Amino acid sequence: MKRAVAIVLFLSILFAASPKEAAGGHAWAVLDGDTGRLLDGYNENVRLPIASLTKMWTAFTFIESGAPKGEVIISPEAASAEGSSIYLEQGSTVESDTLLYGLMLRSGNDAAYALAEYAGGSVDGFVDLMNEKANLYGLDNTTFTNPSGLHDDEHLSTAYETGLMLYYAMQNEQFKKIASTENFVQRNEDGIRSYKNKHRLIHTNKYAVAGKTGFTKIAGRTLATFFEKDGKKLIIVTLNDGNDWNTHTELADQKFKEYKLQTVAKKGRYTILPGIEGVLKKPLKLLLTDEERERVSHVVYVPRGKDKESIGTWIVSLDHEPLLSAEIIIHQQ
Repeated sequence: MKRAVAIVLFLSILFAASPKEAAGGHAWAVLDGDTGRLLDGYNENVRLPIASLTKMWTAFTFIESGAPKGEVIISPEAASAEGSSIYLEQGSTVESDTLLYGLMLRSGNDAAYALAEYAGGSVDGFVDLMNEKANLYGLDNTTFTNPSGLHDDEHLSTAYETGLMLYYAMQNEQFKKIASTENFVQRNEDGIRSYKNKHRLIHTNKYAVAGKTGFTKIAGRTLATFFEKDGKKLIIVTLNDGNDWNTHTELADQKFKEYKLQTVAKKGRYTILPGIEGVLKKPLKLLLTDEERERVSHVVYVPRGKDKESIGTWIVSLDHEPLLSAEIIIHQQ
């Protein structure tokens, strides 16, 4: 395999962080929806119960588990699951996709347990898959003990890592479609199933694209929202916030004003080294404040060898933390 050479192109940008002030609630985090970068937060790394925000990871784990689509037989344990329900009947069969909509839109604990049994062989087996996936994605402060979010002293995450759950899950097209649905209606010979999304902002805020609600007496109100406006994407998570609808709206408005989608590299031809040029087919953009431009840096990895044309990698970093990468076509004379 060919080794690569790293060429530092140029440095830019000075970051001035604004003071962090609690916008209400015990913890909150704002992430860049394109890169997963933490933009702001309060107690964002404190481990707390997240209630039904758990179901975002349940859905994501199920979708990527490889479990075949099909009819799921509802077990007695699933039908009698404690907490919020979509009223599944013991012994009935329900399509797995229908259960996913019931899970995400209506927060059905019975749907969570039915999906877990179907994909994991047992609830415990599926929870193991959830934790393995969390470890794989670097969610080191997250532990799941069940697929629904019912309280357990060890079932914890952070506002930041819960935001990352939504960030990773939204890269899956099936999850994105489900989490963005306002109303789901299914008609078949058994009748009609209709689920309206509990996430109020998805119905009332034109920039709220997707998300999940949650509540237990111990966790309080928990909420995750994916916003998109003028090409800018934000993920906001609040934990234990009784005013969460307003908090999300206010934080989104504030951050959309504060951050700009800035072009950090234009498309076109670049001289990398004498005799080596690169062509970037698309402009590279990052969500940045005006104060951050001086701390952006660029590195291009050029494959070794004598090939006249090859594919390199252009990486953009902020404070030396890689945030964005793209292919660049390398031409050697």
